[in-house]
Amino acid sequence: MSMLDKLKGLLQGHEDTARQGVDKAGDAFDEKTQSKYQSQVDTAQQKINEQLGSDKPQDGPPQG
Repeated sequence: MSMLDKLKGLLQGHEDTARQGVDKAGDAFDEKTQSKYQSQVDTAQQKINEQLGSDKPQDGPPQG
């Protein structure tokens, strides 16, 4: 079992909380670096959310 599989198991049922943590951490990093690495942080956040099974588009138009 890989580390990612173990993390997914631990986060199962808590995906929304994990997404909030990822967003908060990315925002804090952007603030500390004065958004110097904003595009890289956004990409990392997107990749992590994909791994969590996020089906919500980020900064996209509202669906419906």
